[in-house]
Amino acid sequence: KYAKLPKHPKVRNVFNMDFPDSNHLAKTLTIVSGLDTVNLTYHNFFAAKEKVTQNWANDILAIAYNAARNNACRQVFLEKIYIRISLQTNKDGKIPVKNIYKMFPADKKRVEGALASAHLPKGKYDTMKPDVFTETAFRTFLTHLCPRPEIYEIFTSYSTKPTMTKENFTKFLNEKQRDSRLNEELFPRLRQDQIKALIDKYEPCSTNSNRGLISPEGLIFFLMGPETSVVMQDRLAKCQDMTQPIPHYFIKSSHNTYLTAGQFSGVSSPEMYRQCLLSGCRCLELDCWKGKPPDEEPIITHGFTMTTEILFKDVIEAIAESAFKTSQYPVILSFENHVDSVKQQEKMANYCKTIFGDALLTEPLEKYPLKPGHQIPSPSELLGKVLIKNKKGSHEKPTQAKKPTANHGGQIRNQTSDEGTAGQEVTAYEAMSSLVNYIQPNKFISFDNARKKNKSYVISSFVETKGEAMIAKTAVEFVEYNKRQMSRIYPKGTRMDSSNYSPQPFWNVGCQMVALNYQTMDFPMQLNMALFEFNGRTGYLLKHDIMRRSDKKFDPFCDRIDTVVASTLTIKIYSGQFLSDKNVKTGVEVEVIGLPGDPKKKYRTKWSTTPNAINPVWNEEPFVFEKILLPEMASLRLVVHEENGKFLGHRIIPLDAIQSGFHHICLRSESNMPLTLPALFVYIEVKDYIPAAFAGAWPFSLCFWQKKKKISAATESMLPEQRKQQIPQSLQQSHLKHLILLLLKIQHQMQERLKPSLRPLPPLRRLPLRKKSPQRQRQLLKPKRNQ
Repeated sequence: KYAKLPKHPKVRNVFNMDFPDSNHLAKTLTIVSGLDTVNLTYHNFFAAKEKVTQNWANDILAIAYNAARNNACRQVFLEKIYIRISLQTNKDGKIPVKNIYKMFPADKKRVEGALASAHLPKGKYDTMKPDVFTETAFRTFLTHLCPRPEIYEIFTSYSTKPTMTKENFTKFLNEKQRDSRLNEELFPRLRQDQIKALIDKYEPCSTNSNRGLISPEGLIFFLMGPETSVVMQDRLAKCQDMTQPIPHYFIKSSHNTYLTAGQFSGVSSPEMYRQCLLSGCRCLELDCWKGKPPDEEPIITHGFTMTTEILFKDVIEAIAESAFKTSQYPVILSFENHVDSVKQQEKMANYCKTIFGDALLTEPLEKYPLKPGHQIPSPSELLGKVLIKNKKGSHEKPTQAKKPTANHGGQIRNQTSDEGTAGQEVTAYEAMSSLVNYIQPNKFISFDNARKKNKSYVISSFVETKGEAMIAKTAVEFVEYNKRQMSRIYPKGTRMDSSNYSPQPFWNVGCQMVALNYQTMDFPMQLNMALFEFNGRTGYLLKHDIMRRSDKKFDPFCDRIDTVVASTLTIKIYSGQFLSDKNVKTGVEVEVIGLPGDPKKKYRTKWSTTPNAINPVWNEEPFVFEKILLPEMASLRLVVHEENGKFLGHRIIPLDAIQSGFHHICLRSESNMPLTLPALFVYIEVKDYIPAAFAGAWPFSLCFWQKKKKISAATESMLPEQRKQQIPQSLQQSHLKHLILLLLKIQHQMQERLKPSLRPLPPLRRLPLRKKSPQRQRQLLKPKRNQ
């Protein structure tokens, strides 16, 4: 409908566009692209057949919203650069060398030297044939342009020779690239044939690989490969249980979705609804107002401001077009309804019914009646459905609160309050009221009142300031409320610049719909985009078990959670690659975002010693974030700045999706778009938190398996009076023995460390263990086939 059609007579004739039955609208395709949701570019295409455009649209969307591709390893991004340069040929089919200088503009002298070292033409006006600019030649060029002394240093710590043996490479993988918390029986170490396969894959010299050796260059290529991705790839795909009631999920939500800029004088656009839906947003806001004669078409705008108006019908069409392109899970339309006209409300209801069709949920499911004490359906039970959130009222003419009056500046007095116009909407008349079922907004009275009514289909909205006050005073009650029913948080009305508040405090108490201004890509929005990139970009994230269970209470301000093992994250920033287009000094800022009790310190590297954006190296001590209470609710954030403070790139990764080891972390833009060249080389280690008082007394590692409800302990030494011995690795037969030895060890060490004034712990009774014959012991120690 909105595509630009060909105007030239010859083109129109070729496609038979002027014939009545040409159905030319079905053959149009518009590709909308941009660095954010506001600054967009439109590319219009026209095809001879209808199916062609549909196939193109499906394939382009699949590529553009492929989370695994956006989180690809360093090697993939460098391959993109190589392909881009290779395809940019002149009319003679040759590659202009000036394109390479444009790709790496930070230091032209270094580019010239690297081209010469790779035996490639270096003159700015030179050209070369594609068969000269091979992938091997490009790798050689990059090796000389961006040398990696820090990786050579890591290499020499495992081998003093020019190559590393397979045994030393195995030691490196086990010590640095393996998560120390993994149980070796459930997650066995790499086999020798697997390690040999890695050497064959990454070692560039065949002589070395045939002998089972890997060079520093091979190690560099390995550290840029998919095996060292910082993100657990299985977390990107849909991996969470989607059969829980909807209040058990965080839902990606938008505030005043129609606006492209500020809240007072911004432009409204239906395109924002498409962009938000394509980004995975599942809750959109529609501020509906009465249309003017003669058409009396309902409109969407920000009331009592100078923002432009758009038709309600156009917005519904835009939503219907893009609602389920990137996620099949339910879309919630949050109506702020100011239409006090029966006729126009009937128009709104009719548009929803006719345009959404069967996708609109008009009646509650038989299995989930709208009764107190009954939960509402799960996202998987509402696949492909649109739910309406609107004040549900009696079947009489709706009433509205007293209208606010405008001041001399054209701005409403109420508009400067925190709530804005949110509290002034009208109650729905019969036509709109009949569309509301599982998302019924009600004014919040108290947590006690909500608990007594026990209606899971009732939702309350809170302005950010009120929500913050409730968290400060009654955080535990807020968590309990959000286990049963939903809450929606929205920005205060005085954020006229469309800035955002931090969503983390509200996620910490389980608020489901934390609505943000999607037109502003500030830090809160970056955090929101980064987290909802996981679980298949469904727009739904399952809350932690402790925020869902009715038999457990959770206080986000606590300093210990009984059922959760806290984590310690250690990160060392080694170096950066291609961080800026200019030859400048750069620095990195690191922080963890999570519960109030998590480490709050922001660490910063020093500025690079010399202006060098191509390969700056920071030789500093690791940054340690100790005792992260709830790792599933915490995120690691890295930001790179120029010395003058200019933003260069960032990356936010949920803590429970981070893999330990050396990684190249590809950075993102302010709008969370992957940057092709900028990257950081880091070492990350995530371990179970051990209090400092017992740090030296734990020669073993604890592995807690919450999903399987199992706990296994791997010990390397017994009690001090016992000799070192190997414990059989059978989980079922050794759990009890491991646990007894563990408790005895803890008791012994605590008695040694505790002050004499404290009463000693009572002796722990040691259970008798069944003796096994020597033959049986050998059978237990022998590894089983396919284990």
